[in-house]
Amino acid sequence: MAAWSPPTDELAGWDATETAERVGSGDVSATEVVSAAITRAESAAPLNAVVTSAYEQALAAAGIVEGPLAGVPTFIKDLFDLAGVRTGFGSRVLPDYVPAVNDSFVDLTVGTGLIPLGKSSTPEFGLTGTTEPLCHPPTRNPWDLERSSGGSSGGAGALVAGRVVPIAHGSDGGGSIRIPAGVNGVVGLKPSRGRYANETGDKLPVNILASGVLTRTVRDQALFHGSIDSTDGSADLPRVGVVNAPPDRPLRIGVFTDNPIVATDPDVVMAVRRTADVLAGLGHEVADVDPIAGEEFVEYFLAYWGYLAFMVRRLGKLTIDRRFDGRAMEPWTHGLVSYFTRRIHRFPAIVRWLRAFEADYADLMEDWDVILCPTTASAAPPIGHLAIDEPFGTHLERITAFVPYTPPWN
Repeated sequence: MAAWSPPTDELAGWDATETAERVGSGDVSATEVVSAAITRAESAAPLNAVVTSAYEQALAAAGIVEGPLAGVPTFIKDLFDLAGVRTGFGSRVLPDYVPAVNDSFVDLTVGTGLIPLGKSSTPEFGLTGTTEPLCHPPTRNPWDLERSSGGSSGGAGALVAGRVVPIAHGSDGGGSIRIPAGVNGVVGLKPSRGRYANETGDKLPVNILASGVLTRTVRDQALFHGSIDSTDGSADLPRVGVVNAPPDRPLRIGVFTDNPIVATDPDVVMAVRRTADVLAGLGHEVADVDPIAGEEFVEYFLAYWGYLAFMVRRLGKLTIDRRFDGRAMEPWTHGLVSYFTRRIHRFPAIVRWLRAFEADYADLMEDWDVILCPTTASAAPPIGHLAIDEPFGTHLERITAFVPYTPPWN
């Protein structure tokens, strides 16, 4: 195992909450915090997690700090626009696209006071569960540099686990926040659909997209989401605010470890069962439930995933930049497009089925407050196991076996 040696400076040990508190109290300046994070980012080159730096822009922003997370350094996932900084989409289709304005969720992120240091790595258009695109070297797991950091927010997971920054932006269409959080040993939360404005997701036949952050601590998730929710949350969902206390009653927690694709690694099953035992020991009601998704869901979700690839290739010139070159897309993306087009005649029925699946979820949550299950079916795979230039069928088999649990919750 080639282990990563994380930074040892004092500031690297602070989570986002403590960093913001220390900046707010005057113990340290935002400029000092950002400068130290830049040094850590430069030393973290072996992780291949930073694809575009914006260090001068970050230092300038550190001079004006406002918000509950004011002065805390972060990175923006390279699928999202940060004004004045190249967006690469983990792809070779647009080598020099520089947006003039932020994406809406980036505006929300910056509005909390977080200071972006640049863009974190992602696979091409976030379309797989590992961050090994052909446009740059694979992003490596800080715990073992020979293993994947997951995806598609793989750069964010590596940067938080590697103690470069305490919090990093991510997005999730089938597990892309939770997968890298799991394999890098950090905290990831995919918020409910509709919790925040999502122009792209709202235009889809079935909105499966959400944005959030990966953090080192649970309280950082609470502070980030609570801060946005209190000012820019959904008008259709109840405000949650900053959650800083345990529930006022025992929770009903359903547990499952099976999935319709692959036998889960015994170590993963044991970890879930140990967690269930801890929760029961805290007084919660814990019982087994059946998995929410079966083989039919797997087939239909994959077809829908192919639809997303199809729309990117078809509309890239119109929705992103006229220089978009779909021919330069990677083999995996082209394979997803073909997978969808072979099923295009069934697409209306697939959309109806996926919309109806929401009712299954609603029925399940009538009886339970929380569902506990694995994030991935195994530990982080070795770099290369999920290579996107393998034959399409090979990658499809391997990626679905690695991440069979997260898509239903989108």
